[in-house]
Amino acid sequence: MSSKLEPILWLDGKCHLLDQRLIPSQKSYFIAEDLQSTVYAIREMLVRGAPAIAIAGAFGMVMEIQKMVQMPSKEKLDELFASLQASRPTAVNLSRMILDFKSKIEGWLAKDIQLDEFQKACELFAVGEKNRDRQANEKIGQNALSLFPNDKKKLNIITHCNTGSLATAGHGTALGIIRSLRDAGYEITVFADETRPYLQGSRLTAFEMQEEEIECFIITDGMSAWLMNDRKIDAVIVGCDRIASNGDTANKIGTRGLAIIAKESSVPFYVAGTKDSFDFSMKTGEEIHIEMRDPKEVTNLNFLKDPSGKSILTEGIIAPINAKALNPSFDVTPAKYITKIITEDGVWNPGEQKRNESQN
Repeated sequence: MSSKLEPILWLDGKCHLLDQRLIPSQKSYFIAEDLQSTVYAIREMLVRGAPAIAIAGAFGMVMEIQKMVQMPSKEKLDELFASLQASRPTAVNLSRMILDFKSKIEGWLAKDIQLDEFQKACELFAVGEKNRDRQANEKIGQNALSLFPNDKKKLNIITHCNTGSLATAGHGTALGIIRSLRDAGYEITVFADETRPYLQGSRLTAFEMQEEEIECFIITDGMSAWLMNDRKIDAVIVGCDRIASNGDTANKIGTRGLAIIAKESSVPFYVAGTKDSFDFSMKTGEEIHIEMRDPKEVTNLNFLKDPSGKSILTEGIIAPINAKALNPSFDVTPAKYITKIITEDGVWNPGEQKRNESQN
């Protein structure tokens, strides 16, 4: 069953992005018209989720290239790609897309391609990225079914952050698995960590579950230990932003603690992501760069900026004025806490995917 939500729309040469800062109060699309506005949308989390960031970034490059009146130099393209890469450095999907896009462009330029042909080829690349991600997500959902017993049709699942249609091209990774389980006849109850400080769980995951009519309870990030002790939890399923060769996984802050509690409680801890999430250039999670965000996201419940970086909405102050706060956007879960990694290519033990890649 297809998702009801379309987070990224490519219409008339412009990228329409569902503004996730405004959910659940309203469903409103931000219209990006060039790379600069796309970088703003990514940096300020109008669009978020590693796959969605990469797709939006691809369309941002397309819009910039479509404005050109002559073929760009390699130096100019490198400058544009560098500004895009800097928007959200932790998620590997963006880096992978940029490398693939650069490789394609090098091939096209080597053929002495005309500007209109070049612009069309770039557009087809971005559209292909969007379609490929949706197909991969649907396969992830199907591959995950083997992990759940056929004789038990009621499942209680904890998830963290938002990993559904809003974070991808439309189906989702961890929430995509939940959708696939529902479609396979399981009765699902989801417990969604609120995911401080940006509240992706309470704002976005709960919103998606309501849209899909899947039962969902919001829990604070500190409730998971109580929940796994007090209720029968069948699995924890989370997404990922980057997976090192050994299986160490970077994901939204709070994931590591959730994994440790799941291990102590003998609850399976599953990571869902496409094969684009693997970064085999990194041996362990210690090499993954962790993005530090504005402390005001912690001290204020609503903190938004305009494209110039100026605050446009600051409300719900929940800390003393001038209080200091830390705001790492991600943490790294060691492979030893991860039960399985679920991709479109299959279900893996942490680190097994690297060995498989080496054999092919």
